[in-house]
Amino acid sequence: MTPSRTLLFALLPLFAGCQMLPWSGEPSRQATERLQGEITRNDGTLVMRTCQGQRQVKLLDAAATGLPDDVMILATGGEPLFADVRGQLKTQSDGTSQLQLSQVYRLQSEGQGCEVRDFNQLTLRAVGHEPGWSVRITTSGMLLERQGQDPLAVPYLEEQLPGGQTNFSSEANRQRLDLWVAPQRCVDGATGAVSHLTAELRLDDQTLRGCAYYGGARGVN
Repeated sequence: MTPSRTLLFALLPLFAGCQMLPWSGEPSRQATERLQGEITRNDGTLVMRTCQGQRQVKLLDAAATGLPDDVMILATGGEPLFADVRGQLKTQSDGTSQLQLSQVYRLQSEGQGCEVRDFNQLTLRAVGHEPGWSVRITTSGMLLERQGQDPLAVPYLEEQLPGGQTNFSSEANRQRLDLWVAPQRCVDGATGAVSHLTAELRLDDQTLRGCAYYGGARGVN
């Protein structure tokens, strides 16, 4: 056997061992948690008292979400604000908890907060004004409510589009309904509430605009 062949056969077990090693070119994603609760400012730090278990959690804007600035704008009366956020929850050596923010779903000074019904069954909620309208999408269907009209409950289809857009559509009761949502910061002109999605409702020949957020049934979004 020649020296070159001897070297080749000697390396074969090494190559075989390398093929058995797991490899991924993508960085591992650390687990995040979604929390809701009331936010107050304490010595320049945002602190949330969570709806889940009444924990005190410090909020750190690690992803530059803009939450501290939005709190400054909305908290004009000194009352606690309701926030719905996601991030990495860490327990410090002194026993305190910190949430490193990665997503703000909504921030509001009025309306339902911890008392929102069936949050875990909620896929999406969209709201607009002038005229007032709202769409509530759950695992069971879509409910459209408009000022001065009877609620309309319909089935729907969902389509994911490039750029993060999502379309929820229905053709029922001789009406065509399309709700388009896109991942973009949205401020409610009537209440000042901040949401993470813009919304556009197209109903027959009418187009209405508003803000939206994903609910607990949506998973990580």
